[in-house]
Amino acid sequence: MSKLSHIKLIELPVIEDARGNLAFIQEGFLSFNFKRIYYLYDVPSSAHRGGHSHINQNEVLIALSGSFEVIVDDGLDKKSYFLNKPNIGLHITPGIWRELGNFSSGAICMVLNSDIFKEEDYIRDYVDFLQSKE
Repeated sequence: MSKLSHIKLIELPVIEDARGNLAFIQEGFLSFNFKRIYYLYDVPSSAHRGGHSHINQNEVLIALSGSFEVIVDDGLDKKSYFLNKPNIGLHITPGIWRELGNFSSGAICMVLNSDIFKEEDYIRDYVDFLQSKE
């Protein structure tokens, strides 16, 4: 059973340069291979994203620009993370409910996912999520 203790902040490798920094993720860096990358942008500050759990998929969320809050929930406990640095990722393991909100103006959330989109991997109802934890 996934617990909040499985959620980890990950510091990405950065090459610092006076001309600008370069952060990167390459094969072997994450504890999973990613098959899909997507990003959220132009999210109104009052909007909420997420509101689901994955059955099998891992994700890493990164604030490429701006900031947003991620609330994770394992069915017993909740914890909030404020992401605002493009070299810090939040690894969310399967079986964790996540909600994103408080997007700043211009925020961009990039997500690296361990698999392609599969609707059957999503639990989108919180009551169903809680029942999956029993």
